[in-house]
Amino acid sequence: MTTHQRGDVSGTAEEAGPETLTSPPRGSLLEVLLVATRLGLTSFGGPIAHLGYFRDEYVVKRRWLDDKSYADLVALCQFLPGAASSKLGMSIGILRAGPLGGIVAWIGFTLPSAIALTVAALVLGGASGDTINLLHGLKVVAVAVVAQAVWGMARNLAPDKPRATIAVLSAAAVLLLPVQLGQITVIVVGGLVGWRLLRSDDTASGPGVRVPIPRWFGIACFATLLVLLAGLPLLRAAVNAQGISLFDSVYRSGALVFGGGHVVLPLLQAGAVSPGWISQDQFLAGYGLAQAVPGPLFTFGAYLGAAMGPEPNGIPGAAIALVAIFLPSILLAYGALPFWGVLRTRPAAQAALRGINAGVVGILLAALYNPVWTSAILRPVDFVIASCSFALLTVWKAPPWVVVVLAGVAGALVA
Repeated sequence: MTTHQRGDVSGTAEEAGPETLTSPPRGSLLEVLLVATRLGLTSFGGPIAHLGYFRDEYVVKRRWLDDKSYADLVALCQFLPGAASSKLGMSIGILRAGPLGGIVAWIGFTLPSAIALTVAALVLGGASGDTINLLHGLKVVAVAVVAQAVWGMARNLAPDKPRATIAVLSAAAVLLLPVQLGQITVIVVGGLVGWRLLRSDDTASGPGVRVPIPRWFGIACFATLLVLLAGLPLLRAAVNAQGISLFDSVYRSGALVFGGGHVVLPLLQAGAVSPGWISQDQFLAGYGLAQAVPGPLFTFGAYLGAAMGPEPNGIPGAAIALVAIFLPSILLAYGALPFWGVLRTRPAAQAALRGINAGVVGILLAALYNPVWTSAILRPVDFVIASCSFALLTVWKAPPWVVVVLAGVAGALVA
């Protein structure tokens, strides 16, 4: 990054700490909105692919931040629960255009896929029984997409024997323990094992980017996150309102999942399918549809809110679920960014992150088996479609939306 001029930021250098010394050039909210919307319309492939899209746009083309700052920001967003790519986009928006830049970046990146999935839920909800054949093909392609995510994340996040072992044991824990308890256990134990055993001497430090958010505001965001996490179940028990129940279930899914994207699948499945709000077929078909649209996979929450049986559903349900699933990520982005320097300068924090990331691979591996595989691969032809879809994604590098369309048509033809 070549520009070192200070922008109009809130807080002082003493508030931000010595690790945040350099201010990026300031941009406008409209600029952030336009760039984020373009990414929201073109970023296919899930959270891992989004990191590549973001780097190409924000680092290579626009030089809003340098490679080292981008890599450290990615580590921070992966370290925290919630939608990793959305937190990354919001953080870059904050650094570029101030506090409101984060909200604008989230709106631009999220709305295209949220609108598309809401419309799809409304259309499929009114369709006849013949649509089930098409939906089964979408369930099958979800197997290929999740398998691709497991493969890509394993190569990057569990490339050696210690981390591969953590991943396999994490998958076993998630499958053998209740969903939420299993995921939380994996994250905590993975972080502790990484902290003790995965230290590295190559942790680099250096000046970071001055953050235009004071630390007191970050602490307030963390406090709000915890108050909602503890208070929503109490409110749900006291007030028998379906909208509150929906907000509570989806909020907890967005707050307790590490790794984002595909990893939120088992939590959403437990929160929406188990109470009978949506059928397993509708759930996995919607997840398959989510692969056909660009942008964050967390917008799958809008599909669930629109497609669920009890009210609120339709557009109100989609709006409630969309805000609920992303609110933890928004609070975490604004809460953590003022304390960014911790992961940039402390080897212990980065070692814990290595263990957590390996555990995330195990969580995703478990989700590949249940519920994705067990609910979609029912016949030999289903395995054939899934295998061909996986080859198209990984070998032929076909766009995910093309694979989803082909698998949906194939499922309708062979049913």
